[in-house]
Amino acid sequence: MPIRSHNKVNKSHGNTASQNSPIANVLIVDNDPQLARLLLEILARKRIRGIIAETADAAVHSLEKADYSLVFTSDRLRQRPGDEPSELTVLRLLDNIKANSPEMPVIMIADTEKHPTDAPCLAADAAVRAIKAGCCEFLIKPPDPKRIETLLDTLLPSRPIRNCDSAEEGLHTLYRIVGKSKKLLQTINLAKKIAPTSIPILVCGESGTGKELISYLIHHNSKRSEGPYIRVNCAALSDSLLESELFGHEKGAFTGAYAQRKGRFEMAHGGTLLLDEITETPIKFQAKLLRVIEQQDFERVGGNDNVKVNVRIISTTNKDLLEMVEQGRFRRDLYYRLSAVRLIVCPLRQRTEDLPELVWHFVNLYARQGLRRIAALDPTMMDIFAKYNWPGNVRQLRNVVLTSLVLGVGETLSLADVSWLFDELQPRPQEKSSTLAAAPFTNVGLGGIPLVQVEKQAILDTLRQTAGNKTQAAKVLGISDRTLRDKVRRYRRQQEPQPVG
Repeated sequence: MPIRSHNKVNKSHGNTASQNSPIANVLIVDNDPQLARLLLEILARKRIRGIIAETADAAVHSLEKADYSLVFTSDRLRQRPGDEPSELTVLRLLDNIKANSPEMPVIMIADTEKHPTDAPCLAADAAVRAIKAGCCEFLIKPPDPKRIETLLDTLLPSRPIRNCDSAEEGLHTLYRIVGKSKKLLQTINLAKKIAPTSIPILVCGESGTGKELISYLIHHNSKRSEGPYIRVNCAALSDSLLESELFGHEKGAFTGAYAQRKGRFEMAHGGTLLLDEITETPIKFQAKLLRVIEQQDFERVGGNDNVKVNVRIISTTNKDLLEMVEQGRFRRDLYYRLSAVRLIVCPLRQRTEDLPELVWHFVNLYARQGLRRIAALDPTMMDIFAKYNWPGNVRQLRNVVLTSLVLGVGETLSLADVSWLFDELQPRPQEKSSTLAAAPFTNVGLGGIPLVQVEKQAILDTLRQTAGNKTQAAKVLGISDRTLRDKVRRYRRQQEPQPVG
């Protein structure tokens, strides 16, 4: 067979921990059984699913049908069964990979045993061509297993994380909701309870909390899961386009309507329609939207034919919808129609116990972009994360982790090399003042430790993270070089023995 899948998993609902399923898919493009066996054994130990494609055509087909995190390829491939293997076929495959997945890491493994005399020269030439073609690493058969494991640890870290819920279908991850906090679990359990019904649901929460993930979880666990899941971003559409986008239009309905077009309601027939940021719809349009939701029928723009649909509605909002109703900015009758059940997705600052799981989740996802192995999380960074307000929620945390991965160095993820991120994650002035107002000011820090001692410990920890680089440490701490040097001198004097008598 041209494509062979190993460690195959079926469609699953609600995995509670990532240990139960492969963390990634790796494509092996080679017809060497010994190499395939070696790679599959290493991948299995690390809970990574390996899929074998013996030809370039099979590899392209597999890349179109599944999500991959890494590709191993030979330096010479057959385009299809029966062809002669060639280097040109490999270059075409690499071009295809880079055109469709520019950040996909590719490791080339070359066979020089057929030309033992010229092996060093051939390997050097092949390595240069491989790197120019976009490969991130070049190895010689038989590859060193320890080297393979090191590359996998760098490109595909497998730190175990806990999922509140996840689902896979074949080689695709449908969704993964990371965390273990009580509030998140309550939301997910309620979502699953109401998913089998067809009642409208309003998902409320700040931007970046994962409202769309919860919406898809509901669809996936509903009786409509085999039907379409259609999303409409109401905030991205102008008033004039909104009606055409949702209900479609007939040919000639307006300038530029060269053909009949189905709307999102019609496309979602038999499935779920997500109205993302429903509060962004104009008040006049809401009356028509209410009628369509109630009657489940409509006319396309410029048409007279009645279109019947059967659609389950899920709406999301990052605003206080009831307050908007009281202010006359949202129709009361539409609010009651949409909010048969309200789900609240709590902000990240209210579930800080999920921070370590989320950080490791993003490290697992994005480590390959920084080509950096991460073995630990800096305690100072995690303390800053726990105290920060996270106005951008999980989306903001993802970007912070990605930036720290790409710009940092070493095996510990920290903010030491990204001083501007350190500054950005400090409490705002109003947050500091509210904290001081909430408790009487004393010269006491965390856990009853004097503030002077807390400051000293923070300075010494930062100096260790920056390998003693005072200029860099001062940037991270947000103080001047001179202030830092004065404090270090003072600490040294305090450690010197005092004269007796």
